[in-house]
Amino acid sequence: MHATRIVAIRHGETSWNVDARIQGHLDIPLNDVGLWQAQRAGAALADEHFDAIYSSDLQRALVTAQALGQATGCPVQPDTGLRERCFGSFEGRTFHDIEASAPEHARRWRKRDPEFVPDGGGESLHMLRGRIQHTVDRLAAQHLGGQIALVAHGGVMDILYRLATRQDLQAPRAWELGNAAINRLLWTPEGLTLVGWGDVSHLQHTSRDEFVS
Repeated sequence: MHATRIVAIRHGETSWNVDARIQGHLDIPLNDVGLWQAQRAGAALADEHFDAIYSSDLQRALVTAQALGQATGCPVQPDTGLRERCFGSFEGRTFHDIEASAPEHARRWRKRDPEFVPDGGGESLHMLRGRIQHTVDRLAAQHLGGQIALVAHGGVMDILYRLATRQDLQAPRAWELGNAAINRLLWTPEGLTLVGWGDVSHLQHTSRDEFVS
């Protein structure tokens, strides 16, 4: 079979997610809720076989991936190609802060200008899409006929969805990017296809008290 099944998972929650603060390449840890979410995602997928688990090397994704690795017995392989979009000097700030200090930059970001590059070495959406497409092609091509997990970030999940549904970078987002949501795609040399998106059933009907004290 000339296809690779992909389970794509966004990292668990961080305190900066709660504060709506831009993380980018900054290495922010999971909070207690995020640790619980990671454990639940791992438990939900414990009976599935993975040929490989690939993760962004940033700890919020890596710790989420390690919970899946522990549940399935599959080792985690960090890959910098799965990092979140680099937001340069925007990292550590909120959109409200940026709108107040750099309204034109905020406007271009809000309008999803695909060529807009945040100051301080950031990435444009066009650059991010190229990086993610190259990374997914490189990793998935090694596992034709098998299944892999990709554990990464909200911006990465957004690009995966757009690639799989052939949506333009500037198309308004009408899909969820939930923390620790389970998303499924199929990769062939011709590209990605969407199988299922935004499954958070594993985060419902179970008390957090099992993992959060």
